[in-house]
Amino acid sequence: MSARDLSVLLSVILIVAMLIIPFPSWMLSVFIIINISLALLVLLTSMNMQEPLQFSIFPSLLLLLTLFRLGLNVSTTRSILSKGEAGEVVATFGTFVVGGNVLVGFVVFLILVVIQFVVITKGSERVSEVAARFTLDAMPGKQMAIDADLNAGLISEKDARERREKISSEADFYGAMDGASKFVKGDAIAGIIMVLINLLFGFIIGMTQMGLSFAEAIQKFTMLTVGDGIVSQIPALLISTATGIVVTRAASKGNLSSDITSQLFAYPKMLYVTAGTIFLLGLFTPIGPVLTIPIAVLLAFGGYKISKSANEEEQLPQEVEEEIDADEMKSPESVVNLLNVDPIEFEFGYGLIPLADTNQGGDLLDRIVMIRRQLAIELGLVIPVVRIRDNIQLQPNEYILKIKGNEFARGELLLDHYLAMSPGIEDDSIEGIDTIEPSFGLPAKWISEEMKDRAEMFGYTVVDPPSVVSTHITEVIKSNAHELIGRQETKQLIDHLKESHPILVEEVTPTPLSIGDVQSVLAKLLKEKVSIRNLPIIFETLADFGKMSTDTDLLTEYVRQALARQITNSYVNQGDIMKVVTVSGKIEKAIADGVQQTEHGNYLSLDPVMSQNIIEAIARQLEELSLQEQAPILLCSPAVRMYLRQLIDRYFPQVPVLSYNELEANVEIQSIGVVNIE
Repeated sequence: MSARDLSVLLSVILIVAMLIIPFPSWMLSVFIIINISLALLVLLTSMNMQEPLQFSIFPSLLLLLTLFRLGLNVSTTRSILSKGEAGEVVATFGTFVVGGNVLVGFVVFLILVVIQFVVITKGSERVSEVAARFTLDAMPGKQMAIDADLNAGLISEKDARERREKISSEADFYGAMDGASKFVKGDAIAGIIMVLINLLFGFIIGMTQMGLSFAEAIQKFTMLTVGDGIVSQIPALLISTATGIVVTRAASKGNLSSDITSQLFAYPKMLYVTAGTIFLLGLFTPIGPVLTIPIAVLLAFGGYKISKSANEEEQLPQEVEEEIDADEMKSPESVVNLLNVDPIEFEFGYGLIPLADTNQGGDLLDRIVMIRRQLAIELGLVIPVVRIRDNIQLQPNEYILKIKGNEFARGELLLDHYLAMSPGIEDDSIEGIDTIEPSFGLPAKWISEEMKDRAEMFGYTVVDPPSVVSTHITEVIKSNAHELIGRQETKQLIDHLKESHPILVEEVTPTPLSIGDVQSVLAKLLKEKVSIRNLPIIFETLADFGKMSTDTDLLTEYVRQALARQITNSYVNQGDIMKVVTVSGKIEKAIADGVQQTEHGNYLSLDPVMSQNIIEAIARQLEELSLQEQAPILLCSPAVRMYLRQLIDRYFPQVPVLSYNELEANVEIQSIGVVNIE
């Protein structure tokens, strides 16, 4: 346990002892001066903070100071009633401050009580209650604003996490302040009760036990009671004022002891002010310098040590910051930042603003968060943050999706309509605006809400506008995921894998394969919608074959074969029959003969007529399958798979091309067509 922790714990134990054990008068005087010093320091600290979270320990500190003050009241009451005196400080406030006039002193005390109880305490209690209520009510809106900024790319994940922690801490702080203000109110009531007890029982004890006359008892105990009440009410008034300041203008990472010592003494210069005030109090009042000078010196010395320590800690970072600022002054103007291109941008016309505005019920931001999570699971790739913004150059109901600054998709939404897709049999009674479903290019209609139930009754698939656009975004990103994985993203995936498979990563990169080679393999897999989530298997394969060849096309084929179970399951459920279109031996031989080998890798060089014949033959088979409502899958030998993929990629990018080695041995295959040429 550190010295600061031990000092705070001992202070709490001392407060408890004050409630039980009688203390000598001189010690009570010391504690009263300390009480005034702490109250003044708390007030000055609350006045110099920029936000409540800088003094987040205030509710707990308020409780401790209230307990300390009540302990002093109990001790001084015990001393007044038992000895007829309570130390030099109480006597001084009872005589010097009020000029020795009992009536004046009593009136001054009543004024302090009215100010403390009716004005400051009552107002602080009300402000604390209202602040707590409004802070809790505003939490959902603040959280949604953070999510909106995060999805728009205005802040990072780290910034969002810090903002959420701050919002939660503010709610905790104001809730604690609402309860702590009740302590201040109770303290004021307890002070009034103790004054009445001192007056009443002081008269009785003075006349019955001390042999004083009625006038002497009134003079003596009224003066002591007023002095005790004033030295008690002045710190209470300062603390109540500090409470009002804090709640009208919470969050700690350390324990109570470290928070008190670090936050209470966060402004060392205030220790000098407090020390000077205490010094002058002893110099110009009968309290005397014997009591005040040691405390003032201790406060000033503490301020000096804290300032010196803080300057040493800040000096080095400040020098580094000054050097950075100097370099920035010499650098070109920040126009360079305008060259940055967002990975994914979603722009929409002003008519679609309700789609993204949470105040109007828009949930597009939440949907995009779910899209990123969904694609991370499906593809194994962390999709960058989607930047969302309106664009007045677009039509009101139009939107576009850009990837790395280039437009990849465009669509149109009618927010007060639903998109209805026909089950295959059109119904003339379903009226709407003809359109094309943007994700899959199916014919559809925008129908009104009144027509929705009727369309669903006739088997139409009815989708609301937010679902239409979120599905479109999902499909576009999924189809172009290979555009989003670069060397930086690949490095992040490798670093993540290295945490659990360090030996495997070291065997693959930086030798025999560079990050660029790995990125090329992953991009080729994503381009054909093969998930890269199972990175350990991919790297195992690269480790086995990377030493023999660095041709990324060839390595991709090896990886696909290693992912045979995953690829098979993505096209057929367990126990089902995989229906495929096979490629004839004649076409495979023509493709194999057209492969040209060079020192930079192999490429396909087919006669244009032959290429056209193959593409037309595939087109015929796909047309027949579409009539049978069958999903086309081309199956060929491993040697020509990647070349066939390259050949048809421009014409049939959505058609999967598989090799025999990429299918599980236990899967049943049924050929429903053969691609052949004359």
